[in-house]
Amino acid sequence: MKRLKYLSWFPILFLTGCSWWHGNSWFHKQPVAPEPTQLIVSGAPAGSILLIDGVQAGAENSLSNKPQVLDIAPGMHTVEVKVREKIAYRENTYVAPSEKHLVVVLSGNRGE
Repeated sequence: MKRLKYLSWFPILFLTGCSWWHGNSWFHKQPVAPEPTQLIVSGAPAGSILLIDGVQAGAENSLSNKPQVLDIAPGMHTVEVKVREKIAYRENTYVAPSEKHLVVVLSGNRGE
C-alpha cells in the first residue's frame, strides 16, 4: 500500500520537474538566427553606382575603392557597376546562405 502511495505522486513530480527545466537550455534550445547573407563589393571607382540584378543598391560610391556591404537574398545575382550612363563592370555570382561573398571590381574587366 505504501508503494502505491508513492507511485501516485510520480506523475505530478515528473510534470513539475519538466516545468522546472523549461527555461533551461538543456531541453529547449533557442533557435540561433542565421548569419546574414552579404555581398561585399570592393574596388568600385568614385562616382559609381552599384546595381544588383538591375536595381540600384545603396547610394553613389563617394570614395574610390571603399567596400560596399549589402545584405542580399541567397542565390544567383548579377553585380554591375555603373559609371555615368555606362556599365563599367558586370559579374554573375552565386552567394550561398549566410555567406559573406567578396566581389572585386577589376578595372580591366568591362561589361557591355
